[in-house]
Amino acid sequence: MLDFLGEAIGKVFGIVDKSVPDKDQAAKLKADLQATIWEYHSKLLEAAKATIVAEAQGESLLQRIWRPITMLTFTALIVAKWLGVTAPGISEEIEIQLLEIIKIGLGGYIVGRSVEKGVKAWKGHTDNGT
Repeated sequence: MLDFLGEAIGKVFGIVDKSVPDKDQAAKLKADLQATIWEYHSKLLEAAKATIVAEAQGESLLQRIWRPITMLTFTALIVAKWLGVTAPGISEEIEIQLLEIIKIGLGGYIVGRSVEKGVKAWKGHTDNGT
């Protein structure tokens, strides 16, 4: 998704450069667009983080463990393919898609764990009155 976003931003910036004759005004417009895009991207990450944290703190065991089980399953499929023990239906294209899903899942896990540790540290900091 970020590759697509980068390409789209580049094309929009090219249009701005062609359409706005004043270079300072074009630079300001591009900076404003960039800031808006990053703000939107940040909100998307916050929403994803909130979902992952809510799942991790859920009451149901299945709610808490479905994502790790899914990531382990996809990882096992990749490892099995590399070891030559796999179903014939897993093509290279599917393998690449699985790797992308694993990257997204691990990224979410890392964000979730970082937030969890940060909240614990913050709560410990405020509970001590410091």
